[in-house]
Amino acid sequence: MDTQHSRASEHLMDWLRDAHAMEEQAETMLKSMAGRIESYPELHQRIQRHIEETREQQRLIRSCIERRGGDTSLLKDMAAKAMATFQGFSGAFASDEVVKGSMFSFAFENLEIAAYTQLQEAATYVGDLETAEICKRILVEERAMAQWIEHNSAALVRHFLARADDPNAQAKR
Repeated sequence: MDTQHSRASEHLMDWLRDAHAMEEQAETMLKSMAGRIESYPELHQRIQRHIEETREQQRLIRSCIERRGGDTSLLKDMAAKAMATFQGFSGAFASDEVVKGSMFSFAFENLEIAAYTQLQEAATYVGDLETAEICKRILVEERAMAQWIEHNSAALVRHFLARADDPNAQAKR
């Protein structure tokens, strides 16, 4: 293996660790949001489904790291780093948390789409076709979730605003 290819493989490993940390953070955020949603059953159901997808994505990325000889003990440190990065967004969950949460989720899904698009390309470049296929599979799920949020965003906002105007309803939950 030449030096350039070795560096490319190191970058791929770093990015896989970042992706695993990103999926751990996604699970944390999704579980937190799902636990606070009561009046939005379709959103709650879709989040629950994506939590399961996210757990499988974590497993798949971990398997790529391990297959490539990576040290999974570093994953906790990376997850903590990712959590710290996204904790700043936790203040977004106020009286309109369901709307802000949905907006942040849409942005986060698109971040994941960008990450897996690049991971797929990097894996292909270094000849790791199994990792490239896994990234392609995850991309399908991330794009589906982003599209679902985009498609349902207007109805969610209308539902939230109608509940906000109802003195007997708690809009944010």
